[in-house]
This record gives sequence, C-alpha cells and structure tokens, in this order.
Amino acid sequence: MTDLTPTKDILDPIETASRDEIAALQFHRMKRTLKHAYENSAFYRKRFDDHGVHPEELHCLADLARFPFTTKSDLRDSYPFGMFATPRENLVRIHASSGTTGKPTVVGYTQHDIDVWADLMARSIRASGGRKGDIAHVAYGYGLFTGGLGAHYGAERLGCTVVPMSGGMTERQVTLIQDFRPSIIMVTPSYMLSILDEFRRQGIDPRASSLKVGIFGAEPWTNAMRREIEEAFDMHAVDIYGLSEVMGPGVACECVESKDGLHIWEDHFYPEIIDPETGAVLPDGEMGELVFTTLTKEGLPMVRYRTRDLTRLLPGSVRSMRRMEKITGRTDDMIILRGVNVFPTQIEEQILKCPGLAPHFQIELTRQGRMDAMTVHVECHASHGAAEARHASAGELAHHIKSVIGVSTRIEVHDPEGVERSAGKARRVVDRRPKD
Repeated sequence: MTDLTPTKDILDPIETASRDEIAALQFHRMKRTLKHAYENSAFYRKRFDDHGVHPEELHCLADLARFPFTTKSDLRDSYPFGMFATPRENLVRIHASSGTTGKPTVVGYTQHDIDVWADLMARSIRASGGRKGDIAHVAYGYGLFTGGLGAHYGAERLGCTVVPMSGGMTERQVTLIQDFRPSIIMVTPSYMLSILDEFRRQGIDPRASSLKVGIFGAEPWTNAMRREIEEAFDMHAVDIYGLSEVMGPGVACECVESKDGLHIWEDHFYPEIIDPETGAVLPDGEMGELVFTTLTKEGLPMVRYRTRDLTRLLPGSVRSMRRMEKITGRTDDMIILRGVNVFPTQIEEQILKCPGLAPHFQIELTRQGRMDAMTVHVECHASHGAAEARHASAGELAHHIKSVIGVSTRIEVHDPEGVERSAGKARRVVDRRPKD
C-alpha cells in the first residue's frame, strides 16, 4: 500500500492550531451565526423568542446549550424555503434529500457557502491522501444529492483532474479507471464492492489498478468492509461524513495516516453530543446523539441540528480538531439504503396509495452479494387475494417507491394477517445485514 503520510504540509494552518485558538474562533463565529439566524430567518427568530433566548446571551460556548434544537421535521414543515436566512435570489444552488414524507428537505447555498464547501472538501481530500494533480474518479450520484457535486467541487478546488462519472454503468466505471488511471475514487463503499466484483468478472487484477485512495461516505460501513477493499485494491479506504442539512460531504473526514476516527472541521461546525432522551449535553467520550451548529453558513444556518446519528467525541490526534467515532446507529428509524435515506413512514404512504394492499407492513434489509437490498412485506386485502391481483399490487407499490423515494425494492404480498403483528410498537424494520 502506498505510503501517503503527510510531511506537515497541511492544507490549512487551522488544522493544527491549539485548542484555545480553535475555541476562540468558534466563539466568535458562533455569536455571528446566532445573530445572523435571529435577524434574517423568521423561523429562528420565532424559535429563539419562544424559548426565551437571545443571541446576545451567548457569553461562552457552553451557553449554546440554552438554545433550542433544530430537527429534520423543521425543514419539512418549512418546505420549501421557509428556513432560509437570505433572500432566495441570493442563493446560487439548491439541493434536497428525502424527508419523512413525500416532500424533500430543501437546503440552499450562497456563493460563499459553495466556496466554503469546496474548501472543506478539498481539505478532506487532502487529509485522505489526495494531492494537486491527482486524477479523481467521482462515482457519487450527481443532482439533488449532495455527494457528487460536493466531491467534484472539492477535488477541483484542491487542483485535481476530475472525472465526473456519477453512479451506475459499472462496466464503464472499470473501463475508465483502467484507461484514465485515477489515483482517487470517491464513491459509496457498497458500490465500490460492486466495482470490485466487476474487476474480477473482467479478469482484471484490482491490485494492479492505479487507485491509491478511496474516499467513502453516504452510508454506514464496517471495518470489515474497509479491510476487504484495502486488501483487494492495495489502497487506502478513508471514511468521510456529512449531511445535506449541515452542508453535504466534508463535515468530517478521517486522516489517511491514522484512520482512527473522523476529524470534524470545527472551525466551521460546532459539535455536541447529547442524551437523545433528555437533550442534556454529554461530556466528550460518552456515547450519544450528534448535534451540529454551523459557524459560517449564510443561506441556511443550522443551530443545534439533531443528526440522529449515534457516536462519541474524542480528542484530536494527527490534527487538533476533535474526532468522532464511526456512526454506530441512529436514534430514529431512518434507513440508509445505497446512499438514500428511507423512512418507514414513506413506505407506508406509498402502500396507502395501493387499493389492493392493507396498511400492515414490515421492511426486511438484507445484503445480496455486495449491495444492500430491501424487501417490503405487505398484506393484500381479502378482495385482492388472487395471484394476478397480488402481482399487480406488488408492481404498483414497487413503482411508487421507486418514483417517490428513489430506491428499487422487492415486494412480498402476503395473505391477510400474514405480516407480523405486535402488541406494542410495531417492529417495522428487520435488519438482517451482517454487522461486520
């Protein structure tokens, strides 16, 4: 495996600043962010007023705990532009991700926001082992999903040559990797395994490829998956974290020389870990729910955004900024399937559109070869029990899920009362995917 250990020529001096310097910068930017949100977002002005807090009452970083949380449902309820803190005409781009209903959660960026995002993605690629002049093969999806364009702009900002491949067309992915000889690939880890299978199908030795670094995100992945990718390609597999509500990819990233957790770019994002039940802030080192406050965003500042991701904060290592462990789970019932956020309530909404189906269902997650798969188990109405009617209902539901949510699913239509019942809270999701 190529030695990519940096020689202290980091991209930004703040990466190795003292904790006191980082905290001072965070406090300065936090005051500015709270003031900007309060003065320019009707949502935040009302939210702060309802909770009896004012930006001027932030006297130290710990005072942030007095301010209210922001949640995904706030974005949904404010659809499409109700949470923006700048006039819509000042936005240069809009992205969106799936919410808990058919409506997406919408995020907007000013030119300054795009520039910061590109800078932080460049920093992340650099920390992962990328360098100016490298060829970066971007196989994240382009479009409303933030992955492809976030990776693209960051790689260009670093000075890489970008191949904007996007997802799909696996045979062509391998052809271009062989022909263009990129040293960096940016893609979901599960799709990287599909690319690996295609290498082997074509009889090509993946260890002889040009790839030196893979930057993988958009879905949880295990250390076992990391080991398989690194051994198969003789490359470094580095984790990156982000979410569209906070920015997109590049909120945190592993460093290639350590791969010991994801360094949060704390000069732009202030992290907290809270007790998911009480909302109380927990000390570093304790497991809880990750919360972010953006420190430099103009278009859509986020104050104490509850990510629902479970992790813990650790001291910095090769960089001064604190690390977060790999995500171990979530506090809600969101499923991340092949990089797409899926909520059981979304599935329920699509079932209710199908007159031949009853509103009793269960989602089964499995891994078929390299890719995660979802099967929706649902019941037919007694009047639609014939084989032909079941087949039609299954096709109708699969079409709705693909059209609205964006994932392909297998549908199993059972007899009435054929789906597991529960006396308490329904067990909507059964995850049979291997854990490691």
